[in-house]
Amino acid sequence: MLIDSFLNYLQFEKNYSQKTINSYRIDLIQLERYAKDCSEELTLTNVDADIIRQWIIYLMDKGYTASSVNRKLSSLRSFYKFLLIKKEISTDPIRKVVGPKKKKPLPIFLKETDINKILDETEFKEGFIGVRDRMIIEMFYATGIRLSELIGLNDVNIDFNDSLIKVTGKRNKQRLIPFGNELKKSMLKYLSIRNKTIAALPESFFVKENGERLYSALVERLVKRQLSKVVTLKKKSPHVLRHTFATAMLNNEANLNAIKELLGHASLAATEVYTHTTFEELKNIYKLAHPRA
Repeated sequence: MLIDSFLNYLQFEKNYSQKTINSYRIDLIQLERYAKDCSEELTLTNVDADIIRQWIIYLMDKGYTASSVNRKLSSLRSFYKFLLIKKEISTDPIRKVVGPKKKKPLPIFLKETDINKILDETEFKEGFIGVRDRMIIEMFYATGIRLSELIGLNDVNIDFNDSLIKVTGKRNKQRLIPFGNELKKSMLKYLSIRNKTIAALPESFFVKENGERLYSALVERLVKRQLSKVVTLKKKSPHVLRHTFATAMLNNEANLNAIKELLGHASLAATEVYTHTTFEELKNIYKLAHPRA
């Protein structure tokens, strides 16, 4: 039997684990049974691409995820490659079959009321640390910068006259981000307290109490701590605040290309995910508000 021959090959020549071999067996038997249900004459050696595509649809209708189906297709690819080598078949039926695309998770973001509550109503620590931590939350939300960009920010990168921040993003690509009066006031307040607290004037904009530059884990912890006071989201990271910035801009009719430039995305495709996010929010509003939704 071809399935047994293939599984022996996986076990004795490829040294696959028994768990993997069992998975391959299940996948092949599943397709074989489906083919038989379509026609008694069909076997694993004479199914064509259309039958395999129909099988994919059948699996998806049964509730299999795209990841599970693609894993099964991987089993088939190995199996039919083996049959080609053994000259059991002359053409590979799966060669032109494309698996289902995995759904990209939508970005998690905070509602405007939640981010306002964090900045205006939640308590931060006393003194320099509290002012700095609030400044970090506000900086993420007001500019959409990445964690690495925030940590790498130096005093010289901030132009208060023209209200511009120069950040160095991925692949050392630099960009300018404008900021408004509210963020300007917060930054000047932070700098005043920081310079009174730190003995030697630091190069870094955001620092620890000893004047050293911040590190990623510290910023992640403080962001998670502050977000936990207001929201119950599973993910509470600096990137959530970046998503919140982008979503807020889009909700207030900012041009998609402008958001792309502000975020430092290499392509518009990376920014377009936020249009799906706001559309999901729109659907939820419709379901709640429309009497016949």
